[in-house]
Amino acid sequence: MSEAPSTVPVCYRHPSRETYVRCTRCDRPICPACMNEASVGHQCPECVAEGKRTQRQARTAFGGSRLGQAGYVTRALIGINVAVMVLSAVVGGPRAIAGAGGWFGLMGGQTDVTRWASVLGYAPYVIGGEPHGIAAGEWYRLVTAMFVHYGVLHLLLNMMLLWQLGRYLEEKLGPLRFAALYLLAGIGGNVAAYVFTVPNAPAAGASTSIFGLVLAMIVVNRRLRLDISQLIPLLVINLLFTFSVPNISVAGHIGGLVIGGMVAFILAYAPTKHRSQIQAAGCAAVFVALLIAAIMRTMVLVG
Repeated sequence: MSEAPSTVPVCYRHPSRETYVRCTRCDRPICPACMNEASVGHQCPECVAEGKRTQRQARTAFGGSRLGQAGYVTRALIGINVAVMVLSAVVGGPRAIAGAGGWFGLMGGQTDVTRWASVLGYAPYVIGGEPHGIAAGEWYRLVTAMFVHYGVLHLLLNMMLLWQLGRYLEEKLGPLRFAALYLLAGIGGNVAAYVFTVPNAPAAGASTSIFGLVLAMIVVNRRLRLDISQLIPLLVINLLFTFSVPNISVAGHIGGLVIGGMVAFILAYAPTKHRSQIQAAGCAAVFVALLIAAIMRTMVLVG
């Protein structure tokens, strides 16, 4: 005589395992290996995955992703700057690192990398040579200049500030908004250097973006009603440094400062309703204004 079939439910994912526990969402039987503890009862893996897909992700006070807490953008920016410095040293040799420039000989000299990537208005590399620069069609310099440095000391000073300011702002704004802030401040400083500096004077460094981050941190903390008293001296010291040390692009620093503050204001004070769209439109408007300024300068130089 054959045995009667078992009436005990079995796990829908493991048919050989009997269980009396069911998923509280789909009511399918689940074994201990498939149980995920929920606020009430247990859920199966599929229902947990579906819940994660439909759950609204937590955002920062300014609408950004909480992924900014990991500081991935800040780390990536530092990595790019260091990699470009290594490339410059490989191409230019030891004098690309130090001993070829200002700051009591601690700055590095020009290399083919810095010459190619720096902000340059319109000038030949050598007397009588072919003209180079933004006005000659090398528009990429408005971006690349923020990633090259004249020596290791120049790099270290900027990267220390980027590490301190960048992680904080990325956490508050989210990675995408922080990246927009950094790039627009850098481009803004480079455009200012292009517009207000003689066309044969090269300029480079992440300082354009860093100055923007300093003012952005003040704007963000002000919006969050946090103390800014310790940030004011940092801004003043950097401004004094800009105006007192020779061979520093004053226009680049001030341009990055102003644009960084403007972008931070847009990101921090955008109304909650349609916030992302307003932030995107504001950043786009800043970029277009910078592009128009660069085009007008080009018309003056080559017109």
